Amino acid sequence: MYKQKLFIILLFISANSFAQKSSLKVADTFHIKSEGWWDYILADTASNKLFVSHGTQVNVLDKTNGDSLGVIPGTLGVHGIALVHNLNKGFTSNGRLNNVFVFDLSTLAVTDSIPTGKNPDAIFYDNYSHKIITCNGGSEDISVIDPATNKVVATIDVKGKPETAVSDGEGKIFINNEDKSEIEVVDINTMKLINSWSIAPGESPSGLAIDRNTKRLFAGCDNKLLMIIDATNGKIIDKLPIGDGCDGTAFDPITKTAYSSNGEGTLTVIKEITKDKFEVVANVPTKRGARTLTVDTKTHIIYSPTANFGKQESNEKRPPMIPGSFQVLMIKAVN
Repeated sequence: MYKQKLFIILLFISANSFAQKSSLKVADTFHIKSEGWWDYILADTASNKLFVSHGTQVNVLDKTNGDSLGVIPGTLGVHGIALVHNLNKGFTSNGRLNNVFVFDLSTLAVTDSIPTGKNPDAIFYDNYSHKIITCNGGSEDISVIDPATNKVVATIDVKGKPETAVSDGEGKIFINNEDKSEIEVVDINTMKLINSWSIAPGESPSGLAIDRNTKRLFAGCDNKLLMIIDATNGKIIDKLPIGDGCDGTAFDPITKTAYSSNGEGTLTVIKEITKDKFEVVANVPTKRGARTLTVDTKTHIIYSPTANFGKQESNEKRPPMIPGSFQVLMIKAVN
């Protein structure tokens, strides 16, 4: 009887894994003809808008069909987008301008500009402190912005290049330090750096996500590892293989699934079985260059930007982008 029950359990797990492996796929592609490279993308769960960073502007698409809803212009070197709905404001981190633009969520018109540290990269809204956080790679610090006043209220040195940041919703901000293969911990109440956690053997972490319920961090690293860390003490819980070229991770709290978008052209899907047990259940084919992502936690659809590329020469860091080929992949479960 015991062996029979065990067989049934294993069969269920295997079937569940197979279902996940076979169901996620690129279901649609949204084409954007404007020029320029890209970084982060954001699906707005409160509307049908998809915000896409792209060179000198942010393209705003209908996330259901890819139709253009507008453009936020002049965002030179834009990296990311953050939204504060109760103030009807959006924010863009403009790396080459060393500032953040404020825009009206209804009209998309730019209404203000906020100086930050050098090369603001990732940006997000912390709903605990009600502050906007930017990771400033050039000045090795983070800017803390009051979205009500559009003023920087603190600049915090993180002793290395901050790549991405997330909040536990209880007063702690966690920041990937790309230079040191560390996660830096900031107390947003005191506006001070309080801890530095090594995530070795993970190297050069880029993408970062969190499960606020289990207090688990997911750090995507350059050496094809996803490091899973206890957000209460910095202990490494697990390390799992991912594809090459990760620059984004995300976590869906409803499906208890973590994702790593890999520039090689795959999406690694990781299931959270328990708070201490994780399993790679799929490596979904995407497209070369699809290295960042956003998950709509209402529809569970994943979006990842990329383009078509020409031949890479030996003296080039990356292959040339074919003009007019920028696109956003819509990845979802398809029966």
